[in-house]
Amino acid sequence: MIYATLPRRVYIETYGCQMNLADSELIGGILDRSGHLLIDDLSSADVVLLNTCSIRDNAEQRIHRRLSQIRETKQANPGLVIGILGCMAERLRSRFLEEEQLVDLVVGPDEYRKLPALVEGAVAGEKGIAVKLSRVESYDEIIPLRTDGVGAWLSVMRGCDKFCTFCVVPFTRGRERSRPLASVVREVEGLSARGFKEVTLLGQNVNSYRDGASDFADLIQSVAAVDRSMRVRFTTSHPQDFPDRLVSTIATTPNICNHIHLPAQSGSDRILSLMNRSYTSDQFLRLVGSIRREIPLVSFSTDIISGFPSEKEEDHQMTLDLLREARFDGAYTFKYSPREHTKAWQMQDDVSEEVKGARVSEIAKLQHEISLALNRRLIGKAERILVEGPSRKSDTQYAGRTDTNKVVVFTRSSESPGEYCSVRIREVTSATLLGDVVADSDSQPERKSA
Repeated sequence: MIYATLPRRVYIETYGCQMNLADSELIGGILDRSGHLLIDDLSSADVVLLNTCSIRDNAEQRIHRRLSQIRETKQANPGLVIGILGCMAERLRSRFLEEEQLVDLVVGPDEYRKLPALVEGAVAGEKGIAVKLSRVESYDEIIPLRTDGVGAWLSVMRGCDKFCTFCVVPFTRGRERSRPLASVVREVEGLSARGFKEVTLLGQNVNSYRDGASDFADLIQSVAAVDRSMRVRFTTSHPQDFPDRLVSTIATTPNICNHIHLPAQSGSDRILSLMNRSYTSDQFLRLVGSIRREIPLVSFSTDIISGFPSEKEEDHQMTLDLLREARFDGAYTFKYSPREHTKAWQMQDDVSEEVKGARVSEIAKLQHEISLALNRRLIGKAERILVEGPSRKSDTQYAGRTDTNKVVVFTRSSESPGEYCSVRIREVTSATLLGDVVADSDSQPERKSA
């Protein structure tokens, strides 16, 4: 049945990673193009959409708790349309539509074009489901709905072909497909024209990007050439796909940031093999070392999973050893949680929650010490930062980031968001640098070497 599309007030909540944030902007673009109004107030919405993440169980539990809260709003407004979008939609479509009568729409990551019609169907009383995965959908010509600001997320590819045994992404987001390079460059040109000063290129494994003969090194170099005053970042990388040419491109291009997120996941070769990560700890450390030789000022962050099936204390200690040797600037640590459809789902989840928690705490404690020691080296130095806006804790302070992705807080004077300034660091924590603005006439992103 075809429905007349009437303007609806749509409220979107986003859960999960940067890819989900970018997808919410994409969804906003699709709905805006159809005449709908995106709003910030749930209580006045006609449609509530929760854009979800399925990577870990904790993310899913947050959605279920949020649905319980929204139930009261639905009871007060029976005509309210509630939709679950993204990875959880693909994984748990039957549960949402059959068991939880609260939900009207279930739409997977490759079916967002159907949202306007599905919304109208739901308003008319029909349950809507669209979760089919695609090998070609990249939403290439869709312009995301972004508010003006300093930084923008830009998705350049979707899906993943790596099939790590713990990861549900290939099953919820499908196989890898990349946007045309020229299309990405045009979008960056538009962002530059609107005054954005930073763009982050996104993909589940962004450095496996390919458009014909062009690879990720070609893409990021082309993006960086659009506007040399605009910083360029990217995430997330897989250690298997980090060729020398990409490292050289980062090293020789001034406005490509000196920060690389490089997930290690474990320091145990046995666990890495069970995870299907396709590298050893020694190969990972050699890659880190070669990048540091080429880009001396580079900073690294990483992901670590604790308590993977069959992980022993000696495996955990190997992970701690890897952290000590790699000396990451930051790490995201997670307790392993089983995901349906993955190969690890068939493995025995035999590490207790208590042990997982203790190991995660030990990893976090060590990383805190490493991060603090690395940040202390910056005391007394002037760091070039891009001002992002007011600090979370004080209206008299501004916050920004170095190109190595370190948060800097300083007392505001004449600076404005989107401007570069130099800040001399006088105090640090493991996560934040604090300092004072110093005079500097250079308004470009920083140098590449010490």
